[in-house]
Amino acid sequence: MSNSLPVLKLDPRTYDRALACVHCGLCLPACPTYVVTGNEADSPRGRIQLMRGLSDGVIEPTATVQEHLDLCLDCRGCETACPSGVVYHELIEETRARLMKLEGKSPSIQGRFMQWLFFNVFVYPTRLKLALLPARLLQKIGVYKFLRETGLFRLLPSQLKKMESMLPDNGPLWPRPVIEEGFTKPSYSHDQRMRVGFFQGCIGSVLFDRVNAMAVDVLSASGAEVFAPRTEACCGAIHHHNGAHEPAMAFARRNIDAFLIPDHPEPDYIATNIAGCGAMLKDYDVLLRDDPKYAARAKVFVSKIRDISEVLAELGLPEMKHPINAVATYHDACHLAHAQKVTAAPRTLLAKIPGLKLVPLSESDLCCGAAGTYNLTQPEMATVLADRKLKNVDETEATICIAPNVGCAMQIQSHAAATGRPLKVMHPVELLHRAMFGEEN
Repeated sequence: MSNSLPVLKLDPRTYDRALACVHCGLCLPACPTYVVTGNEADSPRGRIQLMRGLSDGVIEPTATVQEHLDLCLDCRGCETACPSGVVYHELIEETRARLMKLEGKSPSIQGRFMQWLFFNVFVYPTRLKLALLPARLLQKIGVYKFLRETGLFRLLPSQLKKMESMLPDNGPLWPRPVIEEGFTKPSYSHDQRMRVGFFQGCIGSVLFDRVNAMAVDVLSASGAEVFAPRTEACCGAIHHHNGAHEPAMAFARRNIDAFLIPDHPEPDYIATNIAGCGAMLKDYDVLLRDDPKYAARAKVFVSKIRDISEVLAELGLPEMKHPINAVATYHDACHLAHAQKVTAAPRTLLAKIPGLKLVPLSESDLCCGAAGTYNLTQPEMATVLADRKLKNVDETEATICIAPNVGCAMQIQSHAAATGRPLKVMHPVELLHRAMFGEEN
């Protein structure tokens, strides 16, 4: 064990987070995996003990230990529940990074392929567009739907099958940036004015480009001048949550340079409508705390990150002349509710939409199983959690489930389709846009 101990020993600043845990158990009902399995090793306090044991060298990094740690969604529900302020996500993310460095811990062939996709395709929009182009062409000519109906895709390995099931229908062949160049101009007379940088995301800019475009419309209509730099990179969450911290740090530096340009006016806020990206962007000060060049700039950058709902709530919305007569329920994305502590702003905005009836959702802040790439690496647990989420949605009798995150939307919508539920999953921005501008042509 002496050879692996230096690799697994946690940074003292991170290790202190583990020592703050008093084992009270208040995190247990907030942990999705513990709720499902009832296994102490699948709970936050159980995993903290495992991580401390690995760091102290008193337990071996066996396959069983790694399975319990890999099953964690990193949803951060435990952080909301914890009375001692344990910052759990720093523990799990650093431990995963150190486990990756151990020899003999390589994933399966399918796992290595998925990791290659995550690190080399998903996080680069142009590569992702190219990878999706054949599927988009088949969708346009009507062949893709036929292939799904024949059950051909059921022959795929579990992770690839899950990935295929989440591909949204009828996307553009080649999504374009939400702002071609320069800035949008505020289109609504308002006392307040803001200069807002808009973070598009990597997967979000490709699979949810339409929602991003709506977000820019809504921000502009509410009085903001919006810019979206072409030099923006992936937020780094996919690498960071999978233990690859160096590439995540490189993405962080690039994004800081893209939005905080020397000798240029700083934006009032940097907004995103993707909860997972927002949570990662707000962690740049920790990620780069030892970087002498970027540590101070990272703190400035983090101070400007806001979810789009927070920005719109501060700006104030224009008159919404188009009622939406529907029953909807709101799902709290983990990385918005637990990581960013934003729960009130989206509900306040949605309550202003004429005609919309918002019904409370039981366990609204319990993870749906998306968790970034978790639903691809742990499809069985992800499916159990998606089913639990949709059973709660069923009880509301809502026809619309509102989800403020790309991953949540794909997870809930695909599982609804797979189980024959006529449910429409929408981002809050989509509903606000419809209420402001009417139905799309």
